Amino acid sequence: MPTKKVLLVEDDPFLSQLLMTRMQRAGLEVGRVADGEEAINFLKSNKPDLILLDLILPKKSGFQVLEEMRSDPLIQESPVIIISNLSQESDVARGKELGAIEYYVKARTSIDDLVARIATLLADSIAKSG
Repeated sequence: MPTKKVLLVEDDPFLSQLLMTRMQRAGLEVGRVADGEEAINFLKSNKPDLILLDLILPKKSGFQVLEEMRSDPLIQESPVIIISNLSQESDVARGKELGAIEYYVKARTSIDDLVARIATLLADSIAKSG
């Protein structure tokens, strides 16, 4: 069974390293970019199974990344989980409107719970497609 690939779009080096380590331990292949522009460029030539997207990013916000993704037929179906410190209802609603399948507030989410949820979602996608 091929390894599932996750793209982590996060500008915080400490959190990025922590998430990458935990996801790799869970058997996932993880790529990382640190800003919204890099994310779009990465997605033009790579197709991860899941994108873990922060919203407050340099160059392009996570919202801008989602808007660009949704207008590009090659990447518009890529599943996105938002992980952000933005916790306003309006931010959550906007993220979902732009196609995020789930939205987690960093301060309220444990790394272990998040990685377990990612593993479950990817396992479910294997079951559905296989």
